[in-house]
Amino acid sequence: MFNDLLGQDKAIELLQQAVKKERVAPAYLFFGSSGIGKNLAAKSFTKLLLTFGLSPERYPLIEKKLATGNHPDLLWVEPTYLSKGELYTASQAAETGLKYKTPPKIRIEQIRKITQFLNRPVLEARRKIVVIEDAQTMAESPANALLKTLEEPGNATLILIAPDADSLLTTLVSRCQRIQFYNLSAVDLKTVLSKNGYEDILEYPELMAIAQGSPGKAIAAWHQLQSIPNDLLQQLKQSIPKPLDAIQLAQTITKELDGQTQLWLVDYLQYYYWQKTSQVKLMEQWENTRRCLLSYVQPRLVWECALLSIHQIAS
Repeated sequence: MFNDLLGQDKAIELLQQAVKKERVAPAYLFFGSSGIGKNLAAKSFTKLLLTFGLSPERYPLIEKKLATGNHPDLLWVEPTYLSKGELYTASQAAETGLKYKTPPKIRIEQIRKITQFLNRPVLEARRKIVVIEDAQTMAESPANALLKTLEEPGNATLILIAPDADSLLTTLVSRCQRIQFYNLSAVDLKTVLSKNGYEDILEYPELMAIAQGSPGKAIAAWHQLQSIPNDLLQQLKQSIPKPLDAIQLAQTITKELDGQTQLWLVDYLQYYYWQKTSQVKLMEQWENTRRCLLSYVQPRLVWECALLSIHQIAS
């Protein structure tokens, strides 16, 4: 059930042995950087728990229920936005056209729903399962409410997913068995990308550098790169012939790309130029460009200054 999870042998062994020896903890904390398989591990572990002790003939039905999100003994919780009394996950908000400046978070209403879910009897499996994605987005109030649930979870296992243990209340962490996930080696990363049809990413050293051993980051970077017009990208990768070209290029960037894409482009170009030239001055220039964009300096002015400076450095 963990076949697609590469480079996480220690975590897989711990989880499989817990089920095999029937020593499953009431709560787990899956932690590690984004895109390295924590969610995939949670899905695999959940499937293992919900099928444990069942005849193989029932596996297809369980898999179908898990795939459609209809298993009665599983509650998967994602960060949400609140709009007019209704909660929306990030994907639901995008589908309905809702836009927010702040990121979604785990809310007190969702913790109450977890409590109600756990108070109901188990219907098909041996235990109930609750998975909480991005648990670090909980504010103090929902975290304290969850703490009460963790103290007496009943016949259930809760899985919290977060980037690190320090992002959660220490009282929550102390009640969880911690399972750490690690960034993949270069070999495992290439294997995962090739297996999932992303061989083209391997041709971009800068994307592999951005990924830092995370398949999720590599794939996200690849899709982000595809959203940038190729003509614009090629101009940025070439030397800028004269100052007027830098000014015109800055105008094109701010006209065609939104703020978040511009920030990502700065990161990409920093990695690209480091792979190509290893010039410290260029790296410092891109760092300064990022700081200015984050400080809400007029974007066109920021890009004009950045590209003119790069023109001077290259000259």
